[in-house]
Amino acid sequence: IGPHAAVFERLSEMLRSLIAAALLFASPAMAQAWTGDEEASSVGCVTQAFGGEVEGQFENWTATITLDPADLTGASIHAEITTASGTTGSSQIDESMLSEEGLAPETHTLASFASSDIRAVNSGYEAHGTLDIRGVEQPLVLTFTLAIDGDNAVADGEFLVARTEFGVGNEGWGDTAADVRVEVHVEASHTN
Repeated sequence: IGPHAAVFERLSEMLRSLIAAALLFASPAMAQAWTGDEEASSVGCVTQAFGGEVEGQFENWTATITLDPADLTGASIHAEITTASGTTGSSQIDESMLSEEGLAPETHTLASFASSDIRAVNSGYEAHGTLDIRGVEQPLVLTFTLAIDGDNAVADGEFLVARTEFGVGNEGWGDTAADVRVEVHVEASHTN
């Protein structure tokens, strides 16, 4: 699998981490603390490379979320992904993803998302903000759903990243991993 898949995997993982964090804290009682279940939660990505589907994930990420669905005026999400923590299970793809042409983790150790506006929509929530990969900033809308049952919350979301918009890859990559779908699943419990 080529270098494109690895880069898309990385981008997808970063976005998933951001969404996961946003979903984790998007509860009706945001002023209250929520603890994510790392074992049950995941940030992954899916892309197409060499005629097949490639999946990956990022192991290291952090997020700070403030969100009260009853009052979104002060809502915010800031998430960071350690670019070197991306993995697909394929050494060839991982090598490309973590190369200087890929996510360039030696010079760009983090990828980040910062929201500027969070809105309730018919399908759940939208976090409008800026995604930064390799020092290139692009607008992004993060969409997610949230289900709360007592002291437990489950959030799911996804978004699409076009790697070339962030300078990831080169012309030799062609259309390999041109688009990466980032998928986030977060399970959390309310802590008193």
